[in-house]
Amino acid sequence: MVKRMAVAALIATMAGASVWAGAKQQQSGTPAPGGSGASGITVRLLTDATGIDDKSFNAAAWRGILQFYGDSWNNTPQRGKAYDVVTAQTQDMYIPNLKQATDEQYDLIVATGFTFADGVTEVAKDNPNQKYMIVDVDWVNLPNVLEAVFAEHEGSYLVGVAAALKAQAEGIETPKFGFIGGVPGATITKFEVGFVQGVLSVLPQAQILDYYVNSWGEPGLAKTQAKNWYDSGVYAIYSAAGGSGNGTIAQAKEYRIQGKNVWAIGVDSDQHEEGLYTAAESAVLTSMIKRVETSLLYGLNAVKNNAFKGEVLNFDVKADGVGYSTTNPAITKDIQSQVEAVKQRIISGNIKVASTYAEAKALPGFPQDLKALDN
Repeated sequence: MVKRMAVAALIATMAGASVWAGAKQQQSGTPAPGGSGASGITVRLLTDATGIDDKSFNAAAWRGILQFYGDSWNNTPQRGKAYDVVTAQTQDMYIPNLKQATDEQYDLIVATGFTFADGVTEVAKDNPNQKYMIVDVDWVNLPNVLEAVFAEHEGSYLVGVAAALKAQAEGIETPKFGFIGGVPGATITKFEVGFVQGVLSVLPQAQILDYYVNSWGEPGLAKTQAKNWYDSGVYAIYSAAGGSGNGTIAQAKEYRIQGKNVWAIGVDSDQHEEGLYTAAESAVLTSMIKRVETSLLYGLNAVKNNAFKGEVLNFDVKADGVGYSTTNPAITKDIQSQVEAVKQRIISGNIKVASTYAEAKALPGFPQDLKALDN
């Protein structure tokens, strides 16, 4: 039977040690990090067309694999031996790629993103002895599939608070905020509604705009939309659109070089470096950190320690599965302290962040005309 678990702590891979809290995880045989002793375990990562160079979601998954094997981004001696990655240029390649990895008998096959859900379900049913893992899905419900989901709405709430506090500190009157999504669906909706709730918790009268690219790999479309919005007075844009979101960052960089006071907000990974327009200044105000690497470490360690099973793992703020970056000095100590206070209120349960559009629409003052989809 597939078991749902709330992750109470995250894996820390440092000098071959793991840090876990929570008796429930310890009793169930929580895996230890692999590190350099991970030889013998093989894994293939399957991604959409944006690949591991998206500087966001897939890149975070790849980092988890590298950490497990003790390799680094620029030094991958075990690639092609213990681990590798296959990128599907189109969705009709998802099932063939899953079947090929299955035929090659990898110890673990990992698919990133909810668009893989149907393919993983089909192939996993036909291959009950193969171990699969999928990120951002919790409805496959098979004993040979480990499912990892994240409380993106909680992390997005925090970056919404941070952006609104920054606008407030700068005296921006009637600020506008934008959200650019990739492919509409329940997962991306969590990003959007969390962000909007965070903004409105500080600035209840703020105007919210949203737009969906309908692709993870069209940065040009996001860049065009970002330009239109910035030109119309939008202060900050949060993108949860995979590689498409890089277009938002590119436009924010161009405008900050010109002296315009606009911001991009990164996602999944800390995208501060992607926003650098001088040696020390970044157009990325903050990023919603989604520690996908933590889930990869969990899955690989489960295989290594013969503890793998079909279960749903939920990585929330309390588990440090999601958070926000403070790399940019523009997130001042005062803003940080206020966001941290909000974070603690989420952890304690004093702040409940709605995760669906249906829930969020019932909140006082929440926009009723967003393009978010719950299904």
